[in-house]
Amino acid sequence: MQGRTPHDKSVSLALVHSGEAPASAPQARALPIVAFDRRELMLILSVYGRKVSLGEWRDYAMDFLRERAVFSIYARVSERPLFIVEKSPKLRNRQGQYSVTNQQGRILKRGHDLAQVLRVLDPQLVVVG
Repeated sequence: MQGRTPHDKSVSLALVHSGEAPASAPQARALPIVAFDRRELMLILSVYGRKVSLGEWRDYAMDFLRERAVFSIYARVSERPLFIVEKSPKLRNRQGQYSVTNQQGRILKRGHDLAQVLRVLDPQLVVVG
């Protein structure tokens, strides 16, 4: 590299992060995912926060998949969630896109309005709207 500087036009550098395709490769289309919007997350987290402050719940996990979004609620560190709040847009025109499932997999409540569905987790919750 005698006499070459980084500004020399004869030097070409290509920076590619591992896992990224080079710029010349065709771009793969990103698959759409389902997620909770800000309003939905605020409703879920307000119920979650109340239960955490009462010492009933301790942890949560969120998964955003192709066909559904999942908010899992844990009472303690364990393999299985105590409750699962799920959003499945495919069911929007049928039973409703929101559901709450218990640890055994039984659907406790399903519906079109998330605030109403969450009442199964916190019966004292008053729906405003």
